[in-house]
Amino acid sequence: MLRVLAATLSVSLLVGSGWVWYLRGTAEQNLTRTDALPASGNTNAPGVDGGATNILLVGSDSRAGATDQELAEKLRTGDPGTMNTDTMLLVHIPSDGSRASVVSFPRDSYVDIPGFGENKLNAAYALGFNSLNADTSQAERAAAGAQLLVQTISSLSGVQVDHYVQVDLLGFYNLTEVIGGVEVNLCAPARDRDSGIDLPAGVQTISGADALAFVRQRNGLPNGDLDRIVRQQAFIGGVVRNLLSAGVLLNPLKQKDLVEAASQSLTVDANLDLLDLAQQLQNLAAGNVEFSTVPIADPAGRINGSSVVLLEDSDVIVDYFAGLSEEPEPPPAADTSTVDPAEVTVDVYNGSGVGGLGGDAQVALQELGYAVGSVGNADRSDYTTTEIRYAPGLDAAARALALVVPGARLVELSSLDGQVQLVIGSEFTGIGPDTPPPAADPPSGEQDQPRTAADTACIN
Repeated sequence: MLRVLAATLSVSLLVGSGWVWYLRGTAEQNLTRTDALPASGNTNAPGVDGGATNILLVGSDSRAGATDQELAEKLRTGDPGTMNTDTMLLVHIPSDGSRASVVSFPRDSYVDIPGFGENKLNAAYALGFNSLNADTSQAERAAAGAQLLVQTISSLSGVQVDHYVQVDLLGFYNLTEVIGGVEVNLCAPARDRDSGIDLPAGVQTISGADALAFVRQRNGLPNGDLDRIVRQQAFIGGVVRNLLSAGVLLNPLKQKDLVEAASQSLTVDANLDLLDLAQQLQNLAAGNVEFSTVPIADPAGRINGSSVVLLEDSDVIVDYFAGLSEEPEPPPAADTSTVDPAEVTVDVYNGSGVGGLGGDAQVALQELGYAVGSVGNADRSDYTTTEIRYAPGLDAAARALALVVPGARLVELSSLDGQVQLVIGSEFTGIGPDTPPPAADPPSGEQDQPRTAADTACIN
């Protein structure tokens, strides 16, 4: 459950100069620490930025420490739970602290667990915990579980895990109560007996048991666990927006309550200083907290009769994490002022699944003075984003066309020979300088662009 990042960023955004010494002392008094970082099997792959900070955030299904009344009234379960880690996220913070990339790992990801072979990712902690004899202390067994999970994530992602943060169900409940509720937006009503969720559609503020059910629901979602991941990401985005408000940042009593709740709810590695992390992230804006999911090959895989999530090849995943620290290079500016539409021939292909849009686009382009070549259907009918594809050397023509096709994505293809193509997607809203752009974000599921903490579009 993504309750973890909520906790860490909560503390991170609450540093006031007069409170630093007090908040640090309060945190240190109550934090539970564990020897989570292994001596081996936790290193950066070649080419991966070693100056970044990587924090593994873990949501445990444990109900340890909860009374029978708390299980029934707060957690809405009588089940004592397991030691499985149902939520795992890697937070990647570049050395300048200007942004944070939060990458979710599906719990059923089929991965190699060092020393134990292939299994679901959420089994790693339990395998490490149970690798020590039962007469070993609980603290040592918990550290062994955390270390094996860190080794698994490091091996998979190619990054060194610098810090470890874990929270259980009761800890998450308590944190959401102190925060004072988080605004979420559901596309449809959500009801599920297993998680206990019963929420209407639309924008609403949730906390406590409702928040726990919101991030835990798995059954009845169109995309299963992938939708649950989006739920968790949206919840954390709401936490970040909430904490950036003056109601929390300028209220010392709120700050004190939140630091106390966070420190009592979290288990962290031996070296993590929450206040130092807060100072590193103090200038972070909601739009710079970006959420994504580790590259997936097949979300509905089957291994030995069991449902699993099959991830992309290891080199694809390592390259993905290596790119998180890279500054995007802006495309070279192309001079569109000298482009004469009459000298640009556009081939139009309808990939939206909606009949007649190709012909409509042809008429609209011709009215703007463009020459239109081929008009037909695209290679498939399920494109979401409209694309303007162009041959090398036709940047200016493509960018001029993009000015009258809102939301279109530019794609340079060396396979095109002097061509400009318009491939219409389902988000296509028309052609013309006054045409409104597509909606900012589709509902949850796989998206072309990662969501950020500033996004408030409805989700499943």
